[in-house]
Amino acid sequence: MPPRPLGADGSLPPTLRMGTADVAYHLAMHGRPLPVVFVFAFDGPAPTLDAVRARVAERAHRIPALRYRIARDRPVLRRVDSIAVEQHVHEARLPEGADEAAAGRLMLNRPMGADERPSWDVWLVHGPTGGYSLCYRSEHAFQDGVGAAHTTRALLDDHPGGGPAANRPSWPTARGLADALGDVVGGFRAPTAKPAFDGPSSGRTTLCRTHTPLARLRAIGRAHGGTVNDIFLAALAHAVHTWHMKATGAVHPPLPVAVPMSVRTPGEECAPGNRMVTARLLLPCDEQSPRPALARVIAATTRLRATRRRDAVRLLLSATPRALGARVGMRMVNGDVVAGPASSVNFGAALVHQGATSRSAAVFSDVAAGIRCLTTLTSQHDTACLTVVHDETLSTADELPDLWLAALLELERA
Repeated sequence: MPPRPLGADGSLPPTLRMGTADVAYHLAMHGRPLPVVFVFAFDGPAPTLDAVRARVAERAHRIPALRYRIARDRPVLRRVDSIAVEQHVHEARLPEGADEAAAGRLMLNRPMGADERPSWDVWLVHGPTGGYSLCYRSEHAFQDGVGAAHTTRALLDDHPGGGPAANRPSWPTARGLADALGDVVGGFRAPTAKPAFDGPSSGRTTLCRTHTPLARLRAIGRAHGGTVNDIFLAALAHAVHTWHMKATGAVHPPLPVAVPMSVRTPGEECAPGNRMVTARLLLPCDEQSPRPALARVIAATTRLRATRRRDAVRLLLSATPRALGARVGMRMVNGDVVAGPASSVNFGAALVHQGATSRSAAVFSDVAAGIRCLTTLTSQHDTACLTVVHDETLSTADELPDLWLAALLELERA
């Protein structure tokens, strides 16, 4: 029987123990907030700030993830009994000439509160020539991207429900456990060469993005025997190949990335905390064309699923003392070991807020721990959005979305 949702009996415990991944993020950021951002783009006239605040005030107290804050003195979450909506829901206007990704950049660069309030906010961002965005931000030390998807749906959608599929745990295979242990050992080896992404960070980040029909990715997957996530990763591998070749004339070696996988079970949709694990995957950036790159990605992800690596990492973490597991996690996902996360979230049906339907959705995080670039693919209804968040020292990384689209075109023609 699945666990009863937190707060189903009408009450929430005064404190909750932070999980291993929560502590890892907290340690990696030295207590500073690392934002997870969900941006929904809308056409047409925007709602008023008062109307958005009224929706949040109506629902926030019923959503467990919005009722806790991180205790700065020890690794627990403390319940907050009242929410001052005007301190959590804000409004901004983009300047003239701002592009479609400007709302996301604003959310990355605007500071998050680190006081006694729960560390989340909602922004109504007006475009310079019409249209608007609704943005939800939370701190990564107490919420992952899938948790943010469920929380956003529960908080803002006219008809809450649906969202990313829940995980149903099972037992891993012996190979899955061996592969998971290999990921742990890999975190303590010498730094991996990642010539396109190695180097110092400026501490200043920006983002770029592009959209494509979700049906297009599904059609390519059917033609080649892969999933939407496989197509995303293979096209990303070839985009990095082309980008690096253009800059240096050299072939980029296989690129290690961290692939987040949700372990959020039924009943945990809006529970606070990171319910996720990661697996290390090598993107075949050394292939000359995207089709053989896709074949190698499919082989790798097929093994990951067949050996139930997600469950293997989950079991290893549950059997490891939290403090040790958090430090191991920091070693597995840092700029020495991986180029960055490459994640995929399917939000499901489009967000509908006060009668208006969003035309696109994007979830992403800031970079940390020596990582200079991360990529996400967010699917909503019939649209997929690729987002690339990168340190400003990677001055030409804004070419990657167009190169990713070019790789998709090659796969369509293959």
